[in-house]
Amino acid sequence: MSALDGLYQELILDHSKRPVGKGPLDAPAGDVTASHHEFNPSCGDEIDLSIAVDPATGAIDALAWEGQGCSISMASASILSQLVRDERLTVDDARARIGAFREMIQSRGDGEPDEELLGDAIALQGVSKFVMRVKCAMLGWVALEADLAQVEVARA
Repeated sequence: MSALDGLYQELILDHSKRPVGKGPLDAPAGDVTASHHEFNPSCGDEIDLSIAVDPATGAIDALAWEGQGCSISMASASILSQLVRDERLTVDDARARIGAFREMIQSRGDGEPDEELLGDAIALQGVSKFVMRVKCAMLGWVALEADLAQVEVARA
């Protein structure tokens, strides 16, 4: 294992042990909220992910989740939460990140993911080589995608 692989493995384990964003949603007054439950029947992982979006700017003001599952699914949700929080993403930014993550995680290790877009989520690139784990890594991202669709309908 390379030193970089070791660092990525450490990051994943750290996020699964000390998850970011896990807990109830603390939505600012006036924000549009959405929540979505996602379940992976092949392994039993599940997540409820909620967001609060400023209707005027489209900025995601808060993201929170509850879930249970393998370290990959829980770490991925935590990394996603940190990315949304630290980057102060808009709905459009989040969609772009989801697309980049999906492309990376379905690549089977081919190609070079956009580290600037994905940040620490790049640590999950190795999961793409394990087809049975792709759904685990995508769980939170798919839930966020569903939340974004709900918010767009509410803002229209």
